[in-house]
Amino acid sequence: MTNVPTTPRTRRAWLTATLPLLAAGALPFAVNAAAPTPVEVWKDPNCGCCQDWVDHMQANGFAVKVHDTGNNAVRARLGLPQKLGSCHTALVGGYLVEGHVPASDVRTLLRQKPDALGLAVPGMPIGSPGMDGPAYGGRKDSYAVLLVARNGSTRVFKNYPGNKKEST
Repeated sequence: MTNVPTTPRTRRAWLTATLPLLAAGALPFAVNAAAPTPVEVWKDPNCGCCQDWVDHMQANGFAVKVHDTGNNAVRARLGLPQKLGSCHTALVGGYLVEGHVPASDVRTLLRQKPDALGLAVPGMPIGSPGMDGPAYGGRKDSYAVLLVARNGSTRVFKNYPGNKKEST
């Protein structure tokens, strides 16, 4: 009769055997179960940079629902001053997101939960998410993500430096 080693059935033994597998991602149920954050976007159906921004948001864990109806009406309905406008408008977690705002800033907004209308990147700065494709040759203009208060006033939420050389 051969001695066959038995596996101890204590909780400590089970944890000792299972935790390294979980950490290594070797068990199929160890997948991150967090649901993607929903985002609703209004954009022009023919705007490629808007679709590139949608792709950026999806790549960063957002579930995006797109309305290809333009964004002027929804921007006005939500109370964003026209001077802060861009080519697409989104709603996420009760906040407005206007233009080419990086996904990381949207995550920060949702984590901090300020009393505000939302975030805006006015215009379409080259180098911002969606305006950063190969057609721009690596060019990045400096721009600011603005926190928009409910009264329409703004303050800088985050600055992004450009890589253009200044003329002397």
